[in-house]
This record gives sequence, C-alpha cells and structure tokens, in this order.
Amino acid sequence: MGATEDKIKGTANEAIGKTKQGIGEATGSDRLQGEGVIQELKGKGQKAVGDAEQATKDAVNNAAAQANKNL
Repeated sequence: MGATEDKIKGTANEAIGKTKQGIGEATGSDRLQGEGVIQELKGKGQKAVGDAEQATKDAVNNAAAQANKNL
C-alpha cells in the first residue's frame, strides 16, 4: 500500500470504529463498543504508517534534490 492509501483506509477505519462505538453505547452492546475501539485503533495505526511512509519519501526526495544541486 502507498502512503495515501494507508491514510485513506486509516481515516475510514477510525470513522467506522467511532460509529460502532456510538451504536454500541446507544444499544448497550459492549461487544460492538469493543469492536469499535479496536477498529478505531487500527485506523490510527494505518494513518501513522502512511505518515511515516510519506515522511520517508519526502526525506529521500529532498536528499536526492540536494545531491542533484551539487552535481
């Protein structure tokens, strides 16, 4: 997966997780609340991976640009 795809999937999982938590609270379903918490955390992890990938890509591109300037 690319950085952007990880960020998009992460955002979606966070939103779905929060929704599940809300529905779980409204219906009194501890199971659904728990699933929501797990899915939200999964989404946060995916977004963190996407951010790290993007930061790495940016650092490599900047280093390459600097190296090209020196040629």
